[in-house]
Amino acid sequence: MSYDRFIDERLLTSRDALNRLQIKIKLLEIDENARDFSQRFGQRILVKKVLLTIKHTETEEVEEKELDVEEIERRIKKERLFSSSNRWLASTDIKNGYVVASHHLDLLADAIALDIIVI
Repeated sequence: MSYDRFIDERLLTSRDALNRLQIKIKLLEIDENARDFSQRFGQRILVKKVLLTIKHTETEEVEEKELDVEEIERRIKKERLFSSSNRWLASTDIKNGYVVASHHLDLLADAIALDIIVI
């Protein structure tokens, strides 16, 4: 593997405050037809489904969960009249099919609010 394709694992992994959990998010499906007309943020894509991988550092147990981010956003808008997530990601925030850790909370905000994910 060449150096320019090397991605540091720390860039893709987010952790909780006490380092009990490590989280990685892999893109499974994006909306090909969605167009972002705002050039202010650069080229962005709309996320539909992700694979959430949670590793418990104390027990080394790994959980995987597929999330339909589009459906979760629709559900929270129906139940709570607003959505706190942002499914648009810049193409530079995707590395080897994984979402950069700094944008994990943006994608998971609605799932956490609905207690689909308990962290």
